[in-house]
Amino acid sequence: MLSLLTEHPLFSALILILLDLGLWRLISSRGSEWKLLVRVLIFALFSIVLFNEGLNPMEPAPWADNVPLHLAATGLQIGWWLFGARTLTVLIGAVMMQRVGHTGRLLQDLLGAVIFLIAIIAALAYVLDLPVKGVLATSGALAIIVGLALQSTLSDVFSGIVLNTTKPYQLDDWISIDGTEGRVTDIDWRATRLQTSQGSMAVIPNSLAAKAKIINFSRPSNMFGVSVSVPVSPHARPSSVIEALERAMQGCRQLLDTPAPSVSLKSSASGGAEYEISGFVASMGEKRVVRNQLFDLAYRHLQASGVNLLSSNETSAAPQLSRPRALLESSPIFSTLREEEKDTFSQNMTLQTFRAGETILAGGEVSDHLFIIEFGVVSVTLKRHGAPLESGRMGPGEVIGEAGILSDTALPADFSAKTFCALYRIEKSYLKPCLDARHDIHDAMQALLDFRLHKAQSLTEEAPVVAPKRGFLQWLRNRV
Repeated sequence: MLSLLTEHPLFSALILILLDLGLWRLISSRGSEWKLLVRVLIFALFSIVLFNEGLNPMEPAPWADNVPLHLAATGLQIGWWLFGARTLTVLIGAVMMQRVGHTGRLLQDLLGAVIFLIAIIAALAYVLDLPVKGVLATSGALAIIVGLALQSTLSDVFSGIVLNTTKPYQLDDWISIDGTEGRVTDIDWRATRLQTSQGSMAVIPNSLAAKAKIINFSRPSNMFGVSVSVPVSPHARPSSVIEALERAMQGCRQLLDTPAPSVSLKSSASGGAEYEISGFVASMGEKRVVRNQLFDLAYRHLQASGVNLLSSNETSAAPQLSRPRALLESSPIFSTLREEEKDTFSQNMTLQTFRAGETILAGGEVSDHLFIIEFGVVSVTLKRHGAPLESGRMGPGEVIGEAGILSDTALPADFSAKTFCALYRIEKSYLKPCLDARHDIHDAMQALLDFRLHKAQSLTEEAPVVAPKRGFLQWLRNRV
């Protein structure tokens, strides 16, 4: 076998080409550096074999009298040009991948096409000794005809190159192109593909994207705008509405502090006024959750301030209720009480106010009363590794102190006023007989306690330590 290779070097050249194709398939994509090194090495060996045999790719094959050998040599010379073009495109692709990433793929493909075109023309001119000027003239006329036929496609191609060069968006960015919103999943020769929030795929031609209005929600990074419009009655005092919405805004912990969220009046007319809460969140996935939470908080804080959302059927019974009676009506735990029971309950509720920063219930303290928040924002803080951790914020209608009422225990959390708060207090001595008689209220309060205990445990427990993987290089460094 060795003698065959030494006596017939052309077989060696053919084996090198087949070896390159095989190794390129076998080596995984993770070993891209090895693949590139192997390809350059095989191309260098292939060139050495050809030149040692007297086959210059710049000249026709020398064995014109031996037809089989002449054809084999001509094929290997043409293969040298194509092999070199492929190696050069791989090198350029590796350099562009390090500098511009996957967004430079279109430019990389275009350069690869140009390099292969030059290699084919060179092979025709040097190896086959064809009149290249006539070929170029014919190909130029053909290019004009093809260009006119593919005018729209070429517009998409060059628009894609412009988009990849200017980079108004990249892969995995959340963008809006001419009103179509989604995450960028691919940018190819012809179009940009978006995965919309409904899970469907939107294909937008690059020529349209280059001319359209583009909004990139991912820039600046880790900051995504979110807003909620709240229509209210035109008879509501603006200062009361803004104060209630500001408390709702502070009750949403996911809103970023910088840039600061804000409340503004969007429009006002005889039919109603529209206010807007706007802010920013850290990820696109939080937008839907935060919008829902903001609207719920806005409803509760407006209701606690005596302001109704705009409605064509506004009831007159609710404003006539006393403040503690209306609070029981909106409470998810006590709303199942009968009307006479709510009246009795409301007469045994006392109002207590707290300034911002004051402690309502300290962690570890067994409460002998239950608080129902009327208005304001309450911050819940846990201790994690000795440092305070805000685990949540509470608003109107929520209760504090259920652990002491149900089981004479305490929660490991501190409850403090984030803003000025007003809470109604119900003593345990009055509430306990009611819970014994009304199992539905007892079960609802027990479910709330179980949820809070589980959440506190999940937030304070230590995460398992994952041992780092130790590779050969790390082992070698430790031995040096």
